[in-house]
Amino acid sequence: MWQRHQHSQCIKEALSKAEQICIDHQCRLTPIRKKVLELIWKSHKPIKAYDLLAQLSSEDFIEKPPTVYRALEFLIDNNLIHRIESQNAYIGCNTDHETLDSKFLICDQCNEVEELSEPKINKTLSEISKKQGFIPSLVNVEIHGTCSQCAQH
Repeated sequence: MWQRHQHSQCIKEALSKAEQICIDHQCRLTPIRKKVLELIWKSHKPIKAYDLLAQLSSEDFIEKPPTVYRALEFLIDNNLIHRIESQNAYIGCNTDHETLDSKFLICDQCNEVEELSEPKINKTLSEISKKQGFIPSLVNVEIHGTCSQCAQH
């Protein structure tokens, strides 16, 4: 399930995607937004806002919490990152989708997260909601467990 790779490539792809989205949406990838995105993509593990703030403060950025939260909000609104609700933390978005809906496999051992891009899940949840007369505004599915790598140890 999890593959070991160079995170520098992930960061490069995420920044390229972000720049294109900003061009398409006619908005700016400011230096702070860009740096927050880079820090989030350093690994595939969720990172909390105050950990981002601490890292920014140690890298010549003197930022206050509202600045970081505004950057996070921008990145979420543009489908560049997701919030892992159960951990109150953030992770890079590695799928192309039009909605804020997200599905994750979260390893409780190594804390790595894999985003799922599975249309069958969306369809099933939509059908169940419709049967109940419920109109969802946001779907966030988090499945906690043990990844294949940790299960081998």
